[in-house]
Amino acid sequence: MTSDQGSGAARREQPRLTAVPGEAADTPEQLLHRTALGDEDAFAQLYDLTAPRVYGLCLRVLRDPAQAEEVAQEVLIEVWRTATRFDERRGSASAWVATIAHRRAVDRVRSAQASGDRERRAAAADAPTEEGYDAVAEAAAVRLEHRQVRRCLKTLTELQRQAVTLAYYGGHTYRQVAVLLEAAVPTVKSRIRDGLVKLRDCLEVAR
Repeated sequence: MTSDQGSGAARREQPRLTAVPGEAADTPEQLLHRTALGDEDAFAQLYDLTAPRVYGLCLRVLRDPAQAEEVAQEVLIEVWRTATRFDERRGSASAWVATIAHRRAVDRVRSAQASGDRERRAAAADAPTEEGYDAVAEAAAVRLEHRQVRRCLKTLTELQRQAVTLAYYGGHTYRQVAVLLEAAVPTVKSRIRDGLVKLRDCLEVAR
């Protein structure tokens, strides 16, 4: 083979040394742009990437795992529907998603507060002379519920109790709980789910 032929062969083999598109992990911004174009695979990747943080943020605001999970799902659906509105010049994709999550969580809190205010006003209108009694009864009910929760927490396994306490009362995400307990994320998710089910059943019996 002549030197020219060898040089031509090297040139023909050159593309094999270049990176194959898609091998490198896409950034959240790239995934969001692809999602805006209707790319479901990109949204699936974005979902896996942002869901833990979205859930953790919602949980810190709402303090209720069930509501936090529900709002987190609403947030990610909104991300899918409104991805075309993302403007990278105004901030990162993570910040944009976090803003949606915080707004949704705060809206849920305000809605719950407004509903509670309406119920209290209606109750006060029906029985205006019993406000003092109602306040005492409500305080007693809260103290009783706290005692029942503490008692029911003792019925959980050690890992269930630690995981539920860190996630529910500490506001930690699944990954943060896993790090704190030195356990796998799937194990933590399972323990929290099983613990909450057991806690709910115990509280229902207590009532």
